[in-house]
Amino acid sequence: MSKQLVNATKRTGRRIGINAHLLGSGEGYRRAGVSRYIAELLGHLEEADPEGDYVLFLPAGSSLRLTHQTRVSTRRTEGPARRVLWEQLELPRAAQREHLALLHSPVNVQPLLLPCQGVVTVMDLSFLVYPRSFRPQQRLYQTVFTRVSAQRAAQVIAISLQTAQDLVRRCGTNASKIAVIYPGVDSSFRPAEPAAIQAFRQRRGLPERFILHVGTLEPRKNLPVLLRAFDRARSSLPAGCKLVLAGGKGWLYEPILRTIEELQLESEVILRGFVPDEELPLWYNCADVFVYPSLYEGFGLPVLEAMACGCPVMAARSSSLPEVVGDAGLLLTQHQPEVWAEELVRVCSNATMRAELRELGLERARQFSWTKMARETVRVYREVLSGGT
Repeated sequence: MSKQLVNATKRTGRRIGINAHLLGSGEGYRRAGVSRYIAELLGHLEEADPEGDYVLFLPAGSSLRLTHQTRVSTRRTEGPARRVLWEQLELPRAAQREHLALLHSPVNVQPLLLPCQGVVTVMDLSFLVYPRSFRPQQRLYQTVFTRVSAQRAAQVIAISLQTAQDLVRRCGTNASKIAVIYPGVDSSFRPAEPAAIQAFRQRRGLPERFILHVGTLEPRKNLPVLLRAFDRARSSLPAGCKLVLAGGKGWLYEPILRTIEELQLESEVILRGFVPDEELPLWYNCADVFVYPSLYEGFGLPVLEAMACGCPVMAARSSSLPEVVGDAGLLLTQHQPEVWAEELVRVCSNATMRAELRELGLERARQFSWTKMARETVRVYREVLSGGT
C-alpha cells in the first residue's frame, strides 16, 4: 500500500478494535500461547502503527497501558459462558458505540452479528483434527463459531501454513483471504550467563540434569508418550536426570497423572505447574534438552522460545512444528515412545551434539520476530480498510 493511501486511511479516523479478553492475568492455561500472542500484538502496536486509532477490549483487572491514542474498555468475563455471551451480544453493540471500522478477534471467533469489518486470527483447528481431546461443549462451540467466523471475516490471519491449509481443507475458507503471519519470540528469551543459570538452579532446587517440557497439561500435548519414553530411557540417562513438566492444568489431564503413577515415576517426574513469564527463559537455559511430542499445534511457541535460549529441541514431526524447527532440531514421529527414548539418551549423553543443536536453534530463532508479526498484522488492517480484500 502507498504511503499516501495509508495516511489517507488514518485521516478518515477509521477506528480499529481488538478483542483481548483472552489476555490471561493469572496462573493457568490462559497464560499459554494464546495470551502471549495477544500481549505481544498489543505491546508492539504503537511501534507498528504509531498514528493508529485503537480501542482495546480487555478483561477487568488488566494492567495493560498503551498510548493516548488507544481507548480501553474493560468488562468482567471470567468463565467461558460469560465470555461467550459478552463476545456475541455485548461486543457488537460496543463496536457500534465506538464507531469501529474494523474489529480484530485474535482467537478463532468473532461476533456473528458484527456491524463493521472483521479480521480473525485462527490459532489452530485442533478441535477438528483431534476432537476427542476436547470436552463436547468446548468442541461444539469452537467447531461452529470458528468455521462461521472464518467464512464471514474480511481477512483471516493464520499463525502457520499448517493452520492456513487446515482452514481451506476443513472449513472451506477461501485461500485468497488468508494471510500467514508467524508469531515471534521476545528478546528476554536468550542464552543466560552460567552464573545466573547456576543461581536459578539452586534457588529453585533443580537437578543438575533434566529434560524439560513446557505446555498446558492436556491430551493434545501427547505427554503419556513422553512419559513412556522417559521410563524406557532413564536407566541409560545420566545419573540423576529428571523429567520436568512445566505448565498449568488444562482439561482432561487426568490420564497424564495416571501414567506417572502407572510407571511409578513419582520421584523421577517434577510437576512444576505454572511458570511465571519472567522465569521461563531460565528454565529453558537450565535444561539439557526441550521435548515437545505434541500431536497438533497451530504454531508451537515453546519450541521457538527454547531454541532462542539455546536449548536443544526434540519435537514431533506433526502439524506446524516442522515449520518452526526447520533443520535446527530433531523431528520425531509422535506415536513411538521407543524412538523418543533412544534420542533422549543420545542427546543427553552427547555434549557435542547438544552444542551443535544449540547453535542451530539460536540461528533459527532469529528468523521470528514479534515486531514483524505486529507490522504484518497492521498491514492486514490497512488492506481491509482500503478495500483491498
